[in-house]
Amino acid sequence: MTATAAGMLIGASSDFLKRFSPFNGMEPPALDFLAERAVLAFHVRGSEILTPEMGQPRHFHIVQRGKVQARQFSPATVTDYTTMTLGPGECFPIGAISAQRPSTNSYVAVEDSFIYQLSAEDFLKLMQMSPVFHLFCTQYIASLLNQSRQQLQTSFAQRAAEQQTMTTPLGELVKKEAIFVAPGTTIRAALEKMSEMRLGCMVIVDGEQRPVGILTQSDLLSRIVLPAIDLQRPISEVMTRDPHRMPASASAYDAALEMATHGVRHLLVTDSDDRLTGVVSERDLFSLQRISLRQVRAGIEGAADVEGLQRASRDIRQLALNLIAQGVGAEQLTQFISALNDALTRRIIDLAAASHDIHGIDYAWLAFGSEGRHEQTLSSDQDNGVIFVSPPDGREAVRKRLLAFAREVNENLAACGFPLCKGNIMASNPELCLTVEEWRGRFGDWIREPDPQALLNASIFFDYRVLCGNERLGDQLRAWLNNTARANTAFLRMMAVNALQVAPPLGRIRDFVLDDDGTIDLKKCGARLFVDVARILALRTGVASSSTVQRLRQAGAKMGMQAEEIAALIDGFHFIQLLRLRSQHLETEHDSPGDNRINPDELNELDRRILKEAFRQARKLQLRLKLDYQL
Repeated sequence: MTATAAGMLIGASSDFLKRFSPFNGMEPPALDFLAERAVLAFHVRGSEILTPEMGQPRHFHIVQRGKVQARQFSPATVTDYTTMTLGPGECFPIGAISAQRPSTNSYVAVEDSFIYQLSAEDFLKLMQMSPVFHLFCTQYIASLLNQSRQQLQTSFAQRAAEQQTMTTPLGELVKKEAIFVAPGTTIRAALEKMSEMRLGCMVIVDGEQRPVGILTQSDLLSRIVLPAIDLQRPISEVMTRDPHRMPASASAYDAALEMATHGVRHLLVTDSDDRLTGVVSERDLFSLQRISLRQVRAGIEGAADVEGLQRASRDIRQLALNLIAQGVGAEQLTQFISALNDALTRRIIDLAAASHDIHGIDYAWLAFGSEGRHEQTLSSDQDNGVIFVSPPDGREAVRKRLLAFAREVNENLAACGFPLCKGNIMASNPELCLTVEEWRGRFGDWIREPDPQALLNASIFFDYRVLCGNERLGDQLRAWLNNTARANTAFLRMMAVNALQVAPPLGRIRDFVLDDDGTIDLKKCGARLFVDVARILALRTGVASSSTVQRLRQAGAKMGMQAEEIAALIDGFHFIQLLRLRSQHLETEHDSPGDNRINPDELNELDRRILKEAFRQARKLQLRLKLDYQL
């Protein structure tokens, strides 16, 4: 057998590459493509191979022999190294060539070195050809983003100790051995044990020590004292069944969020077999972090009028800002804010319902937009509506009663710091107080005859959830909506066209593309890009969740996206949300001008770097949409 010189060189290149990751796992056609097109270049010791001044890299490099030193040229350290030596099999500059921007490092040969060069064009083709290589590059970018985020958190060093406490696993917070009784224990015996041990609650477990119920001190008056229950009766007759529980691996933040969401003051901690290991109380978390979660929740539940709820609203904002100052992540923050705002809104609804004639009406209060997605920041106005079941006759009479009730709710929400919606997307608007059939008709019109501007205006309606009332009404509408939307590709394509109207503000010459005032709108040009694409992916794959992160996770998995790729997208979204929260202040009103604007020049180098990576993740998400719909 004979071989040409070119063929032998290609074979030698392929043999070399197979010794190193990720090339040793690449698909044979992709490896052949790389070996055929890579050109071996020689760099004498001390020569510059690539610097930021050279502009956008024209080649992807793989060290074949020798050593190359990478040195950061940024004024701030944005990775865990300032210099790093690369040897055979290592490659550069992945981030710069993927994002088509100048390198932030300089690369100098510290020995006489032979280096394979692959053109930037062929590098991008290789990413498309090889899932293995694509994943390798994606992980690199995600790793950089994660590394930078960790460094961001260290900038809150003076508060690190407090932050640490709230990330503590619940298992470490349980200091006392679990105390419990069996379901057949008499009420008297259980109460005597509570008194003797000075317990705020008693847990009831089955024969396998798995929790089946709980009785708290606050239950005693209504369940035992006032009904004059015979104390010889078993405690199972008065306990709360199926108590809230969390695994020992969950964090204190998770527990605080669970308590805030469900309004409970005790959480049972269980092991991997769901056996009781202890109890964590709201007091335990309160003493940990000194957050006034208990006060905020009690303020909401105990408020008898709008004035009391106004104080609770201010407390929610103060609590959220305290958490921001402690470096808490955007996902937990927005969930905290949404959970407490939910409780506030429900209390406002309860107070209004008591003074209106809506008893017996089968209805649900709908939250749209950011509230519907559990993504409220400190700057959110009202977006809500009502869905109701129409009686055989008298639909308009029922609507009239609901509108009067909704008007008071909208006004009281405004009094508590949630401005009336300028676009009148509120439940007191007759066009948004509709029967189940009317809502189907409204969504059906948008889906069957999609008009770009109408769809743009209507997009937030697809992010609804039931905040109060009959949840089944919302679930039934969601099931119908997903089935109808999924079957109409023209509608989804029009949604995709709308989602691509705004591009991430990244420039080829400057780092960022700025508005005339030198700022970037992080809501319009940042978070919204993720939200819009996630909504389309959810409708396409039938995902019921209204949360952007859950939509990306669930729809991405259904579409076969790699977990690392999804995680990088979510990291990017969370960082933009965090910057939005950091730019909002207690002193400003909701939805104030400039609430979502930042001047990149005022960010430190680290924040700028992370923000650029986040925008690149948004661009990547949009690119997927372009390819899917051939736009």
